[in-house]
Amino acid sequence: SLLYRHCLQQLFIRSIIYLFFIFCFTSCTTIKPPSSYFQTILHDTTISSFVKNDFESKIKTGDQLDIRVTSLSSVEDELFNKAAAVSSSPGVSGYSVYPDGAVLLHRLGRVAVAGLTRRELAAKLENNLQPYMKEPIVNVIYLNHKITIIGEVGGPQVLAMPEEKLPLLDVLIKSGDIKENGLRNKVMIIRDSGNDKTVKHVNLEDHSIFNSPWYYVQPNDIIYVMADNTKKIKEEKKKKVLNVISTAASGLTFLFVILDRVFR
Repeated sequence: SLLYRHCLQQLFIRSIIYLFFIFCFTSCTTIKPPSSYFQTILHDTTISSFVKNDFESKIKTGDQLDIRVTSLSSVEDELFNKAAAVSSSPGVSGYSVYPDGAVLLHRLGRVAVAGLTRRELAAKLENNLQPYMKEPIVNVIYLNHKITIIGEVGGPQVLAMPEEKLPLLDVLIKSGDIKENGLRNKVMIIRDSGNDKTVKHVNLEDHSIFNSPWYYVQPNDIIYVMADNTKKIKEEKKKKVLNVISTAASGLTFLFVILDRVFR
């Protein structure tokens, strides 16, 4: 009857409107402001108690050292610096620290280096080389120290670290900075602590990072920038809702067509 068909059409329209409102409700989400560095700094200010850059690592067995000497004795300089390749591991330049904590140096023979800082070793060698060179100056850097940067950065990499430590921000910039979907408020640093691994989450949206001892990364640290999956989860949820609505609308259309033909 006409009355039945009219009621059927009204029911169909209401069902479509109901599904439309469900879609709108599930699609309405609060827009999260983009992540950025130092959001807690709202005005010009002075940050006090800045963490000191006074950490000096100790040389240990297994380290690979680049030891370079310059003096007023150019012939001796050349002999000393060329000898590095003889004392190194195959395919690696520099001096290997042997299991007994010593390195084998031109003129000086075996020199105990384990437990010294780079600065202490340089001073020791400058003093020991005085009989062979005029005004020797020694520079020592690490060849095997590195930092691993993974996760949501422009260029994940293993970064060489010839000195004691680097600012975390410098490391991130060297790796292409944190991507748009990276979490700046939850950057993970994994650090060797003897036989253990210490895991620390730092918040780069808060300027208190400048007061943290974790502002400087150390040799063999692993830096992991986690992804913000909130947007991805919302998109997947929206997609599922659309699939459900599409299936329901198709089912309703098919049902109403059948009912219309049956009661026509």
